[in-house]
Amino acid sequence: MPNAKLCERFRGFYPVVIDIETSGFDPKLNAILEIAAITLKMTNDGWLEPEKSLQFNVNPFDGAILEPTALAFNGIDPSNPLRAAVDERQALDEIFKMVSAGIKDSGCTRAVIVAHNAHFDHSFLMAAAERSKIKRNPFHPFATFDTASLSGLIFGQTVLAKACQMAQITFDHKQAHSALYDTQKTAILFCKIVNRLKSLGGWPLVSIDSKMETDTPIETNEHNEQ
Repeated sequence: MPNAKLCERFRGFYPVVIDIETSGFDPKLNAILEIAAITLKMTNDGWLEPEKSLQFNVNPFDGAILEPTALAFNGIDPSNPLRAAVDERQALDEIFKMVSAGIKDSGCTRAVIVAHNAHFDHSFLMAAAERSKIKRNPFHPFATFDTASLSGLIFGQTVLAKACQMAQITFDHKQAHSALYDTQKTAILFCKIVNRLKSLGGWPLVSIDSKMETDTPIETNEHNEQ
């Protein structure tokens, strides 16, 4: 497939891998503490691979609830001055600027979040964009590509570390739950899944003989009366 275009692979969607570390599970009440984003590109032969990345440590928004169990899980100390954290508005502005440029350069129409258990990251990103009063959000308001679901289909595993193991991607548990590290591994995993489908002949799509569809009998348990 020479001269392959990213904009033709996902019906105009521009996939961006996101991982967000938070102070809890509620996107309205809990804060984003880390966020990372990696854009993807397609080679002329149609293979998907990571391209650009951005990562930010983020200051909790005013009034955010910091759950001790969440902080113990991800190991983040929001008060540590060495984090060099920025406000969430600045982090989102920079990420959205990178994504918007990628959409334009690739000929796509809108970005779509790629994430592991994507609903979680999508909900926090949308809540933060609303909180920051950002008018031009390049991401689709509800569509996502969830690598947990895709990994369950392809590799029989839904946990990121185990899916990476099945995909022969090295995974260091000591670095896990860092937004940048998890985003890097998720980006490689997503590219492996998409590229594996291509290597098996699943992309570009091969037309199915309509005659085979219409002539194939459908078995039922119904008995016709004589």
